[in-house]
Amino acid sequence: MDEKERFNSGMAVRRAVLGEDHVERARKATNPFNAEFQDLITRYAWGEIWARPGLSRHTRSLLTIAMMVALNRPEELRLHLRAAANNDVTRGEIGEVLLQCAIYCGVPAANSAFRLAQEVFDEIDGQQPRMS
Repeated sequence: MDEKERFNSGMAVRRAVLGEDHVERARKATNPFNAEFQDLITRYAWGEIWARPGLSRHTRSLLTIAMMVALNRPEELRLHLRAAANNDVTRGEIGEVLLQCAIYCGVPAANSAFRLAQEVFDEIDGQQPRMS
């Protein structure tokens, strides 16, 4: 696969996982400063890694959620919590991953992730975020 094919494949996977609206916002926000980075993540994160046949998108979503908790990346965690539904990940499965994170990443990390996940779920459901 050449770089153009990898980019096109990556863009298709990126749209399927993150949703058309998110990808369109990212595309519109692309400028001379970040264009090379956007190209890189489209080709390699989405066109190379997420497109690989070795793991399902469902599994990749669960792994990504766990890694975002471990790395304390709330913006990316929020993005991937929303995207998980596009990969048939259930809220129950997300809860199990966050419980696993409590053991391996620490209770404070999991506590923050549970709170953020609830905010995301409330937004998706059209409710006011719950206070914890």
